[in-house]
Amino acid sequence: MKIAVLYYSRGGTTRRMAQAICRGACSVPGCQAMAFPLEEVDKAFLEESRAVIFGTPTYYAGEAWPVKKWVDESRPYQLAGKLGGAFATADYLQGGAGQAVEFLIRSMLVKGMLVYSGGSALGQPYIHLGPVALHGREEESEPLFETFGRRMAQKAAELFEP
Repeated sequence: MKIAVLYYSRGGTTRRMAQAICRGACSVPGCQAMAFPLEEVDKAFLEESRAVIFGTPTYYAGEAWPVKKWVDESRPYQLAGKLGGAFATADYLQGGAGQAVEFLIRSMLVKGMLVYSGGSALGQPYIHLGPVALHGREEESEPLFETFGRRMAQKAAELFEP
């Protein structure tokens, strides 16, 4: 089962968190997860993926403009019916990462995706809408992102594997 993690990263933090998600997802037997910057998406891998996780840095309390542009122009990609998740990075706690994650969730719903985070139902660590990493605290955030990747892969296997 394949999982694609699509992200935009200008400074490297969002890329680092995407890689942490992939590590967590790959810890689930039978899962192959790969991270792609939005400008280098492997269309074949994306189409074969059962889950797609989107990531964005936060700018001015919202998603990065390349993420918005990709979502607006993603028509060639078949996303409907796939499991979707979202994450963000931000410079500071009240920087708007929640709004950036909500944008991604709304976009996935519009595209017919099944949205999942695990919420609080799976216990600690709670990941209500999607994980957020703060600048300068990447190392302590990686275990949370790995957990998110593992949970997403487990849910995808539950939904799509025989």
